[in-house]
Amino acid sequence: MKRLTLPLLILVIAMTLTSCSVIKTTFSVIKTTYKTIKGAVKGTVWVVRGTYQLTKETTRLVYHIGIFTFEVVRAPLDYPLTRDDLQTIDGLPPKEAIRQGRVKNAPYTVKGRHYVPMTVASAQTYAETGLASWYGEETRRQPGGYMTANGELFNPNALTAAHKHLPLPTHVQVTNLENGKSIIVRVNDRGPFPSQNNPDSGKRIIDLSRGAAEQLGFVEQGVAQVRVETIQLEPG
Repeated sequence: MKRLTLPLLILVIAMTLTSCSVIKTTFSVIKTTYKTIKGAVKGTVWVVRGTYQLTKETTRLVYHIGIFTFEVVRAPLDYPLTRDDLQTIDGLPPKEAIRQGRVKNAPYTVKGRHYVPMTVASAQTYAETGLASWYGEETRRQPGGYMTANGELFNPNALTAAHKHLPLPTHVQVTNLENGKSIIVRVNDRGPFPSQNNPDSGKRIIDLSRGAAEQLGFVEQGVAQVRVETIQLEPG
């Protein structure tokens, strides 16, 4: 019986190492579900006509991508954020981070939860399928304006979106898989996040403006299954 002890011990160790390897691989897959491998997205390169990045010297700009027109306006710092539960950006109060321009892919916290956006390089190959919702109806009923997480004036009728992990701003093509409609939107805000009334809302991959949801045809139903892909831009 003593001669069997060593082989049995070796077998137990081998089985333990194999199990740990499987658990580690599973965790890695879960951790990286929101981005694809490099080179996976090979869509059309879109020509952008006009400057699409706000600088310290500009407060308003208009540009075009294909048939889509985008108007970007810098919001006054005293405007409330569309996400009032956004606590910090890059370790600073949100308004201070926006003032310093420390937003693009800076980590941030919402209701005590820490979020780390993907790098600009990773965002270039991002593609994901999941549930989309829309937001902004409440801002239409309030006086004054609202500010997105990167300091832009929120316009519920524009083609914009909120995303938890993409750098701000990023342009993505969103396709409604239920009716085939497709548009391009400017991601300039953070969300969607779990809400007290609906914890599952945080599982949605993108929150579109009302204007974007109207063009994709799902305003009335509230949510839709979509495909979201980063597009590549080239100056016109």
